[in-house]
Amino acid sequence: MILRLLASLAFSLLALTPPAHAHEIRPAYLQIDELAPQRYELLWKVPTNAGMVQNIIPKFDPRLTLSAQSGETIVNGFVIFRYSLTGDTALPGTTLTIDNLDNTTIDTLVNISMLDGTHRSFLLRPRENSVLIPETPSAWQGVKTYTRLGIEHILRGIDHLLFVFGLMLIVSSGMMLFKTITSFTIAHSITLGIATLGYAHAPLPPLNAAIAMSILFLGPEIVRVSRGKTSLTIRYPWLIAFGFGLLHGFGFASGLSTAGVPQAELPWALLSFNVGVELGQLFFVFVALSLAWAFRVLQIRWPRWVLWLPAYTVGTLGAFWTIQRTAMLLRGL
Repeated sequence: MILRLLASLAFSLLALTPPAHAHEIRPAYLQIDELAPQRYELLWKVPTNAGMVQNIIPKFDPRLTLSAQSGETIVNGFVIFRYSLTGDTALPGTTLTIDNLDNTTIDTLVNISMLDGTHRSFLLRPRENSVLIPETPSAWQGVKTYTRLGIEHILRGIDHLLFVFGLMLIVSSGMMLFKTITSFTIAHSITLGIATLGYAHAPLPPLNAAIAMSILFLGPEIVRVSRGKTSLTIRYPWLIAFGFGLLHGFGFASGLSTAGVPQAELPWALLSFNVGVELGQLFFVFVALSLAWAFRVLQIRWPRWVLWLPAYTVGTLGAFWTIQRTAMLLRGL
């Protein structure tokens, strides 16, 4: 039975997943606007870590001179710097490097807006901290950038994955799993869209606490399934997935909004980011089901106590995050 096989995987999967703060998959952000030929204005947002500023800075072609402007500010956990960039060559065709990015664990989203109305977007990572800025913009490059951002957001978001995992432990058949995951997808796509487009907003601290409570909610339901009992959630998991999916969609939206997407790029950036989230989610489900199938084929027998770990792990982590995030919310009042 897939349910019991998935249950045996829970503790090991969670043990291999590093702790993470919900939704704060915060890339650094570099916006470059062309003001005149060979003259640019830069906005550089660097996330703080425990109050400290990450020691990273953009580095350009030697023919271009980067000059700092005064008046850096701190907004929502980011330090914002402003620079001017001038020189004897145009930016396209040169290489951009984020110095010291390879010594961090954060990504950098780069957006370049040119006077001719074209845009270039890149996602730089610690192990890929430089890029050759193309002279001819590519729409595919932008799609790839935001799709990768969506994939990384969901795969680093342990609370989102834990909620999906909890749903998988409740469902009793492949068709019900399909309906439940589809319902969750539709719901979070709705709120991701309306939040990113500015039609609704959910403050992050109470949102984080509410998402933690959604995980806590699943713990007792998994216990009921293990004991052969039933409930509204067990009978209609797709309905619960839809309701809580609306909350998780606001969480996904925070991952895109903190990236600072330019208004002109918002529609296709939103679509690409959502596609990335879905791809990452489907990958997680596929891996879990594949492992369950492999264990079934190998006929591995687990100690009985292992089968109880998923419910109590989901419930315990949900309770811990609920208390932690509620305390953070109350301290901020």
